Amino acid sequence: MDASAGGGGNSLPTTGADGSKRRVCYFYDAEVGNYYYGQGHPMKPHRIRMTHALLGRYGLLDQMQVLRPHPARDRDLCRFHADDYVAFLRSVTPETQQDQIRALKRFNVGEDCPVFDGLYSFCQTYAGGSVGGAVKLNHGHDIAINWAGGLHHAKKCEASGFCYVNDIVLAILELLKYHQRVLYVDIDIHHGDGVEEAFYTTDRVMTVSFHKFGDYFPGTGDIRDVGHSKGKYYSLNVPLDDGIDDESYQSLFKPIMGKVMEVFNPGAVVLQCGADSLSGDRLGCFNLSIKGHAECVRFMRSFNVPLLLLGGGGYTIRNVARCWCYETGVALGHELTDKMPANEYYEYFGPDYTLHVAPSNMENKNTRHQLDDIRSKLLDNLSKLRHAPSVQFQERPPETELPEQDEDKENADERGDADSDVEMNDAKPLDDSGRRSSIQGVRMKKEPAETEATDLDVNSVAAEHSRGSGPVADGVGSSKPTLVPSTERPGEEGRGIDDGTHGCQF
Repeated sequence: MDASAGGGGNSLPTTGADGSKRRVCYFYDAEVGNYYYGQGHPMKPHRIRMTHALLGRYGLLDQMQVLRPHPARDRDLCRFHADDYVAFLRSVTPETQQDQIRALKRFNVGEDCPVFDGLYSFCQTYAGGSVGGAVKLNHGHDIAINWAGGLHHAKKCEASGFCYVNDIVLAILELLKYHQRVLYVDIDIHHGDGVEEAFYTTDRVMTVSFHKFGDYFPGTGDIRDVGHSKGKYYSLNVPLDDGIDDESYQSLFKPIMGKVMEVFNPGAVVLQCGADSLSGDRLGCFNLSIKGHAECVRFMRSFNVPLLLLGGGGYTIRNVARCWCYETGVALGHELTDKMPANEYYEYFGPDYTLHVAPSNMENKNTRHQLDDIRSKLLDNLSKLRHAPSVQFQERPPETELPEQDEDKENADERGDADSDVEMNDAKPLDDSGRRSSIQGVRMKKEPAETEATDLDVNSVAAEHSRGSGPVADGVGSSKPTLVPSTERPGEEGRGIDDGTHGCQF
């Protein structure tokens, strides 16, 4: 084990603290696979249904608590997003969008983030799963999973990069009610700009993003972007080049994240597991294997800190399903067989019908010198932080009971949060049936010739954004309610979403 890894492990031992069984819950709505961004669009919610089918055939659904998320309500979404933006998402339809041209432009909704049937319900579903997962972690679960979530580009007042509502920010806000510090880690190939921007000026949330940088959407995520004011050095960016492989990736991930865990000492971790960093992704340019990608999950799991696993990007959908199925196994401590069991989507996984796929022989443009330099700079930044920033004592909000899990009241010890706007629909356990656009000259990588088995239209989606998305350093005033009213103390009425920064202030 790397000495700088901060005590985490490389694998799942059968004994010791990390070998203990995890209490895992998994959020899934059978309707999520029905949403359709449109012909030729790379984002396909159908991949969530494919993942769920694999989980059932591998027997993983029996090993965790399976829950249908309660849809997030307007007021839930408005804890981060602007009221008028949420109202727009709720009202716009494919039939009425031509009557709202100005609003479409204002909120950056169009080709890249299209209006489609059920758009708002889709947002409510995936956001509800992520916030519901955070509630579960706040009340005793070790790991919560929502593969439909992880849409990290959405901003307070606009859609971006296939993302409309930032479920990650909403989940982190929920976690902050019970945890002084929350760590966000992003292994999507694209920079986690929306989450970084939201928490750019606070020391209660650290964001760490490993991403392709340079002539690539969204164009943010320079290693020199470290946060501002109280949040200085609480944003870490790991800029990578094409072709990075498992060994190179882990030579950065483990020492950096080990040091982060040591210095920041979070009460909870949110890991965005975007699968477009896998080898062979339709829009990506990295060369990670599924096991290499999952090693990040394995490593973060080894710290025994409440862990929220979310989805994200991923556009070769057969590999997305493979990856998230395998990573669910990692979360549960089960190693899955490579030979894939028969399932509803078996034909997608030919000709080998295996869980794992070999990386390509593409060139790794990340030299050893570059990797060493990145690691050195980021570890140096972390050395400038005082260990575990202190937070003034905050009274926990009063609690009320949630509906029982089932007739046997299996989880009667769990309680809801009276201050939470999220209603958990715990009474509905399920069975197993149930193009990045250009911005400021940064253009998406062209798709390879190969297409998905069910998508014969290979027209790319390439829309020009009307404005940039880099975080603004600071601002004053707020017309929004405070973000975490349950922990607000007298004299802190200035906390909340700052209209000048598009971020969350604490």
